[in-house]
Amino acid sequence: MALVSINQLPESILLEVFTHLPARQLLLNCRPVCSLWRDLIDLVTLWKRKCLCEGFVAEDWDQPVADWKVFYFLCSLRRNLLRNPCAEDDMTSWKIDSNGGNHWKVESLPGAHGTDFPDSKVKKYFVTSYGMCLKSQLIDLKAEGYWEELLDKFRPDIVVKDWFAARADCGCTYHIRVQLASADYIVLASFEPPPVTIPQWNDARWTEVSHTFSDYPPGVRHILFQHGGKDTQYWAGWYGPRVTNSSIIVSHRMSRSPAPPLPSPLLPQRPS
Repeated sequence: MALVSINQLPESILLEVFTHLPARQLLLNCRPVCSLWRDLIDLVTLWKRKCLCEGFVAEDWDQPVADWKVFYFLCSLRRNLLRNPCAEDDMTSWKIDSNGGNHWKVESLPGAHGTDFPDSKVKKYFVTSYGMCLKSQLIDLKAEGYWEELLDKFRPDIVVKDWFAARADCGCTYHIRVQLASADYIVLASFEPPPVTIPQWNDARWTEVSHTFSDYPPGVRHILFQHGGKDTQYWAGWYGPRVTNSSIIVSHRMSRSPAPPLPSPLLPQRPS
């Protein structure tokens, strides 16, 4: 019995097979095999199918997508890049930059003179003291799976969120700073609003801070997230701002302005 080449299968069957293969294997191992496989793997149809199979879009999706292959990878990588955002593991994963007063502490919601968090799944928060308390995380985007061409050519939106609240019986000041930096830590874009001061005898309501980095310069490789604050009464203990449920998410939405042309094709990097 003569051997039959897989390429003799109808293209529709090959597309169905490719739909169920891991995306990185498709680009790194299958695409270079031959021109037929390359052309099939580059089809918009394939990446639309993969997005449907993974649940990234529904059948009735009607929003324009500039590049379905990139859209697929951004959706598959989408997650909160901050570790331990809700204090479930005490201070794990956070670098303590300032530890004034009685230092950082973790407490359970709602806390003394506090209110419940809008999301009932969030059970804990970080709380500051009467001296400045700041903590941070530095995210390495390449280590998180984002390769250079993806970051520089398509520059997906980077969405930052944080939540803070004061005790009802004590005023406080809240600080946040987020920076996008290059491989050698040059700051390319920054979000650092003026500190928020909450007066004593407030409603202790949780407030969300949100910022989206869009159309930022090419070359972003790191994200620095820092937040904290202190109370305004200078009381011993933990009367400063409370923070929790922080997040940094690389969105599937891409830059609206063109980036400088890149010589190499869009391919994920092989694991080192």
